Amino acid sequence: MLRLVRSRDGAPAPAVATTSEQADPLRAVATRAVAGDDRAQRTLLVALGPVLLRVVRGVLGVGHPDVEDVLQESMLALCAALASFRGDCQTSHFACRVAVQTAMNARRRAAHRQRTTPSVPPDELAELAHEELSPAELLAAARRREVLRVLLEELPPVQAEVLALHTMLGHSVAETAAITGVPVNTARSRLRAALAALRERAGADAVLAEAARGEP
Repeated sequence: MLRLVRSRDGAPAPAVATTSEQADPLRAVATRAVAGDDRAQRTLLVALGPVLLRVVRGVLGVGHPDVEDVLQESMLALCAALASFRGDCQTSHFACRVAVQTAMNARRRAAHRQRTTPSVPPDELAELAHEELSPAELLAAARRREVLRVLLEELPPVQAEVLALHTMLGHSVAETAAITGVPVNTARSRLRAALAALRERAGADAVLAEAARGEP
């Protein structure tokens, strides 16, 4: 929030951003959006759009036909959830969590349970190509991502959430804890349980075993 500092002659000095606003530049915009400011709401959605899109693509897959619909659903869910946002984490982290939950619900509704090696959409390979992997490595990486996505449908929601945030979206355990609003040890425990489920599924599959090695 901005505060006014008065000069010696009584005139207001330029507004100065508080420490909390510097740490979370979107908090003030979110507050105005909750208060019914349509312009602030549009500004917030434009600013958070790339975050929401990255999460939805991460959970559903780059080439999934429902990406745009789930992105719109995530934006609506975020607007609805803002009133409950207490500022326990950054606004972008709050939006990330809303998008993860929305995308996971979308997968469950679709009941997309692909048990065999999936065909990899060209868009998915294009997304991975910048990593300069070999064709075999590209296919293995896509295989890991798809298995992780399917596993999200089967895990308890709290475990699926931390698995998506940490393993698929690249957040640290500390960041995952902040986003989900739980202690670090709780986030770590949930992640270990999710990875244990992945290891059980992997069995002798070296590709899947590789995805399960990230225990914190």
